[in-house]
Amino acid sequence: MAAASHPKLEELIAVLEQLRAPGGCAWDREQTHASLVQYLVEESYELIDAIETGDREELIEELGDVLYQVIFHADIAAEAGEFTLEDVAAAMTAKMIGRHPHVFGDEAAQRALNVQTAEDVVARWDEYKRDEKPGRTSVLDGIPQGMPALALADKLLGRAHKVGLFDATQPGAINVQNEDELGALLVAIVASAKANGLDSERALRHSLRALQADIRDHEASEKSESEGGENTAE
Repeated sequence: MAAASHPKLEELIAVLEQLRAPGGCAWDREQTHASLVQYLVEESYELIDAIETGDREELIEELGDVLYQVIFHADIAAEAGEFTLEDVAAAMTAKMIGRHPHVFGDEAAQRALNVQTAEDVVARWDEYKRDEKPGRTSVLDGIPQGMPALALADKLLGRAHKVGLFDATQPGAINVQNEDELGALLVAIVASAKANGLDSERALRHSLRALQADIRDHEASEKSESEGGENTAE
């Protein structure tokens, strides 16, 4: 298969390089990875808005803004002699090929894996990630703590389910049936908190720290029981 040509992408890269080159834009020259974080966060949220409520033109624009951030960071790193945009692309390509042996592996491997559905892919995904990062000892490793509290809660409850600490298939004390009901309930909870001078984000983060401690305790207990069983068998 012939490599696809991306002249407009190459043009965008050239524009950024010229802006950051000597004699270019002073502001662009001064930026660092750290100084760009606020823009990356803002552009990411604007992209989410475009996905949820925007049209084709808005989606193109916001995807471009996020893409530009990636190119910007890569150019900063390249100037410092750390890595290039090609390195970023190569690392991502290797990761995706490694995590999809049911697509990129040989025919025998594809048959052995027998991955047919999206659910099969999810079931294998954690195995692939463990192979990539053998130093991780907990399902919590790698979760960014700076995520918005609600998104972090969803992520942590998913991990709690994986270790058997929480059954994500069963509704809790409040059983909402659709996102309209859920949204209204969340607004009502935040409104009640605000009326009583409470910080909803801080309260949820406090509870999530306790949940993470419970998950780690559960993992330690499971590991201890497993090792105890192995010693008995010996």
